[in-house]
Amino acid sequence: MKVIVYGANGAMGRKVAELEGEREGFTVAALVSPSFAGSKKDKEYGSIREYKGAANVVIDFSNHSAAGELLSYCRSNGMPVVIATTGHTDEEKALIKEASKDIPIFYSANMSMGVAATCELAKKAAMYLPGADIEIVEIHHNRKLDAPSGTALMLANSIKEVRRDSEIVTGRSGHCKRQPNEIGIQSVRLGNIVGTHEVMISTGKETITIRHEAHDRALFADGAAVAAEYLVGKPAGLYNMKDLMR
Repeated sequence: MKVIVYGANGAMGRKVAELEGEREGFTVAALVSPSFAGSKKDKEYGSIREYKGAANVVIDFSNHSAAGELLSYCRSNGMPVVIATTGHTDEEKALIKEASKDIPIFYSANMSMGVAATCELAKKAAMYLPGADIEIVEIHHNRKLDAPSGTALMLANSIKEVRRDSEIVTGRSGHCKRQPNEIGIQSVRLGNIVGTHEVMISTGKETITIRHEAHDRALFADGAAVAAEYLVGKPAGLYNMKDLMR
């Protein structure tokens, strides 16, 4: 599998590139980042359109604002793409959905199989305790740009599948009571924490806590590679971790 790494000079892009030689059948075809503009090094390109060679799939760990350029290239070349970037605007999400009519796109806020399992566990607990309060706390390093995290929203939206009338409320301030239908999300930014997500579900008489901790960013690169392998050969459409787990 020949892979174009989009956002290759970021922390996660570098982790994906390191899979070459570690993961059987994984070959880096091109490393794309604006910081590589004018580079003379092998495989480095400042723009994805500069690469004219062959590839099977793109893995994107860039910035959400680059979605337009990325999707335009992939649609023009019939190229599958794994979008592992978070923080997309509603307009960018609409672009992704529209592009999925022409190409296979794997889109997930978190590439961890453990997080996917956490979503399923939280959803089941919320279903079994329909009147319980639900709060999500997410903790990340102090350089993370978006809040709440895409993973926290992924957890909240999984719970909403069984609590359709619930409302996602981010942050809490002022003088106001918690509403029964709230799914609260609190964001913490400090130090160099890779990512911790905790879902607390309480009836007042008992509390269930489901916690996922990421210890090494390499797990997200591994998950993206698994998603890429899954995506190659698939028909056009929008895929996610639930499809991968089936």
